[in-house]
Amino acid sequence: MRVDIWSDLVCPWCYLGKRRFERAVAELGVDVEVVHHSFQLDPSFPRGTSRPTREVLAEKYGRTPEEADAMQAQMEERAAADGLEYHLADAHMGNTVDGHRLVHLAAERGMADAVVERFYRAYFTESRSIFDRDSLVELAAEAGLDAEEARAVLESDAYEAEVAADGEQARALGASGVPFFVIDQRYGVAGAQSSEVFAQVLRRVTDGAAAG
Repeated sequence: MRVDIWSDLVCPWCYLGKRRFERAVAELGVDVEVVHHSFQLDPSFPRGTSRPTREVLAEKYGRTPEEADAMQAQMEERAAADGLEYHLADAHMGNTVDGHRLVHLAAERGMADAVVERFYRAYFTESRSIFDRDSLVELAAEAGLDAEEARAVLESDAYEAEVAADGEQARALGASGVPFFVIDQRYGVAGAQSSEVFAQVLRRVTDGAAAG
């Protein structure tokens, strides 16, 4: 069964949705092929720079910095309930296109999920940067990619078109945010739904295949 997942590497709901989906897959024991797709929540950020997430959230939602901090604390609690460790107090936001380009490289090497997982853990749990290229190369190598190949990608315009095409495809499918899942190329699931919801959709697909 093929499952396409659109996400952004700085989206806390995307990491949460990934984990909930994986739990449903494990519980049902189904065989899935996951295809990761890029989606930039804010492609306007200048590359190689970042800003405190609390400032970005406060501006975006018309909140005070203290209210933004409370939002982050609530997100940490949600993540903990699903077994994820988030440290968001000092989180920064930046342009994720370079990280997405490395995910496309990883997909060609059969390591996309490992690289996505490494970027998520680095950003949300370890408070490491996924915006500057030295950090991205180091993290990609930790996930199993060749460091020199990763650096060569970042020093070129490789996979720029693929990242843009992923975003266009998501919008064509009606996705205005992420995470966004397309299961068996038939069922769309928007947001970090519960594991139970994912299991229901997966079961519908497998039951349909058995009936067919």
